[in-house]
Amino acid sequence: MFRYLPLFFILTLFACKSGEKLYNQGRYGVAVEAFVKKLQRRPADATSLQLLPRAYQAAMDYHEGRARQALASNDDLKWESVRVEYRAMQSLYNTIRSSPAAMGVVKPKDYSAAITGAQENASEARYERGLQLLEQGTKQSAREAYEEFSAALRLTPNYKDAARLREEAYAIGLVNVVISEIDVRSPYFQFSADQFRDALVRNLEQRQINNFVKFYDERRVRGERDFRPDQYMELRFMDFMVGQTFVDRYQREVSKVISVPGNKKDSTGKAIMVDITVKATLYITKKTVASSGLLDYRITDVNANQVLRQDRVPGSFTWQNQFGTYRGDERALSDADRALIGGRDVPPPPPQDLFMELTRPIYDRLAGDLRSFYSRY
Repeated sequence: MFRYLPLFFILTLFACKSGEKLYNQGRYGVAVEAFVKKLQRRPADATSLQLLPRAYQAAMDYHEGRARQALASNDDLKWESVRVEYRAMQSLYNTIRSSPAAMGVVKPKDYSAAITGAQENASEARYERGLQLLEQGTKQSAREAYEEFSAALRLTPNYKDAARLREEAYAIGLVNVVISEIDVRSPYFQFSADQFRDALVRNLEQRQINNFVKFYDERRVRGERDFRPDQYMELRFMDFMVGQTFVDRYQREVSKVISVPGNKKDSTGKAIMVDITVKATLYITKKTVASSGLLDYRITDVNANQVLRQDRVPGSFTWQNQFGTYRGDERALSDADRALIGGRDVPPPPPQDLFMELTRPIYDRLAGDLRSFYSRY
């Protein structure tokens, strides 16, 4: 055990010097913590007993000064700043009370009642700001009121009727966006278009692009008398082409130099290898099925009958299949050539599948556009 004593004395001396160093640097709150930790280990430490009262008083002067400065300001939210300073001083109170030796040289002040009072005042300030904003009656002011009531509830849970008013503010500030049925001008693809729209609405509902924007499927809200949309998003596929097939047939000459046993033999009787060139002709058929489309979307303010945003989003998908035959020496074929020879003529996917594939890039682009557009709400 004795061999660890030098290390103990070194750590003790370092802790003491750390507290003194923090004090000399003007970091009084942290210095108080360092001195108290030292006194918890060595209650009779002279340096800590001497400097702890000075560090505590200096820290108190600092926080009390900041609290008075905040109280003298005209800031509506000054009580939140005051609360921060009171809590810092209460932390010093709790720290000193954890050490009997520290309590012997410092009589810390309890700020628990002052914190409660500051918290009540801070909640009331947020509550009053919320009421004033709510009275303005606009969607933007209602959203700001929602944030004020939320802040009041974070400070003091169940504060007055802030929870009810917050819900009222949310309902006023909410933007209800109805997404139309999709016009594809082709009943053959209507089911696939509806799948696209269903996936889009479901994604927008789940991702919560903005807390104050909610999306609805037109088919689900049609006929609801109490529902009042704020915006209408119209979707229409234009200039779409699905399943245009192109067939390209061509031939390609291939050759390769290989080593084969020759007619001559070496002294051991083994045939001498010679290089020869082998050739073949590839006959390749390439089938390409191209699909492309353009989605036009327009967002309109229902009340003002004003177009808020309009754009067109392109999308495309290309399906391709290659196969072939050859004539000549098979040894001239590369691995890629052999894969072509091993291929076969397969039919392209049905038009509905091609339509869904071409809408994938449209879907991603449109979702990104909407996230950007509604981020300002």
